[in-house]
Amino acid sequence: MGKRINRKGQSKKSGGIGTHITSATTRKFRPNLQWIRVRLPNGGTKRMWVSVKAIKAGLVQKV
Repeated sequence: MGKRINRKGQSKKSGGIGTHITSATTRKFRPNLQWIRVRLPNGGTKRMWVSVKAIKAGLVQKV
């Protein structure tokens, strides 16, 4: 979980009095999942949800 923060005002660096938080909406950090065909160890194939991190690391083999 995290927050999406909205700020308003001119920054001090630009000559203002600084930015202020006007609202903070909660949000969720979710993994980047892809629906792909995966080769199983027994030689078969199966479609499943796999994270892009696992695909890039070579933990699964795409068909």
